[in-house]
Amino acid sequence: MEHMDVSEFQSACLETLERVRQTGEPLEILKEGQPVAVVYPAPATPRREAFGSLRGTFVGTVDDLITPVGDEGWDAVKE
Repeated sequence: MEHMDVSEFQSACLETLERVRQTGEPLEILKEGQPVAVVYPAPATPRREAFGSLRGTFVGTVDDLITPVGDEGWDAVKE
């Protein structure tokens, strides 16, 4: 595990975090030689496709959508 002083981490924070992400190697942050934090890379999250991502989430029934409203005002129903 790599070690880095807190002042050095403070001055190069973004570059250091990117290095941890790319290498996967944790980094121990030291203050006056004593560990204060350990930075680990975030776990990889799988990317989900938008198409079909809601499949299986509908709860209910699929019935006739026109009949509950009534046939009176619907010209498309009158033939």
